[in-house]
Parts: sequence; C-alpha cells; structure tokens
Amino acid sequence: MFAILDDGVIYLKADEAAAPGFRREGSVPFSYEKHGRQMVMSYWRLPERLYDDPDELARWARAAWALAQRAAAAKPTKAGPRRGTAKRPSL
Repeated sequence: MFAILDDGVIYLKADEAAAPGFRREGSVPFSYEKHGRQMVMSYWRLPERLYDDPDELARWARAAWALAQRAAAAKPTKAGPRRGTAKRPSL
C-alpha cells in the first residue's frame, strides 16, 4: 500500500488508472537503477499538498490500500506440498 524511504518520502501504490492523478499533482513513480537499467515501480511519491490536507491524504491512502488488496488477491498462489501434510509410510 505504501512505502517510506530513508529520506522520509512516502510513496503510495498506484496502477495505470491512478497514475494520471499522481502525474497531475507533479508526482513521480519510485525508480532505481539495477544492472544499468532504470527500474520503475508501481509506487508514486505522495503529492506535497497532501501533507497539509489530512482528509484528502486519507482518501488517497484508502485508494492505495484498496488497490494493494486487489493486487494481492489477483496474485496466483504458490502450489506445492504443505508442511505436515505428507503421508507417513505404513509399517
């Protein structure tokens, strides 16, 4: 739902539908360099004005939370043997 970096910057999770709202606010997605490539994440910097508007910040945070829940529910589960479910050999 959100990430806070060492420098205190808050990032909210956003999808393609939410990204234009962040762009309109002058926000940018979190990115970093890995093996010479720029990696862009689905977390966007919290717009500055929201630090002074707790009601609006709460709306943005709820939207990010709902998005994170939908994304988690859509992820396929890892199939494999579960601990403690193996059959014991009969004697």
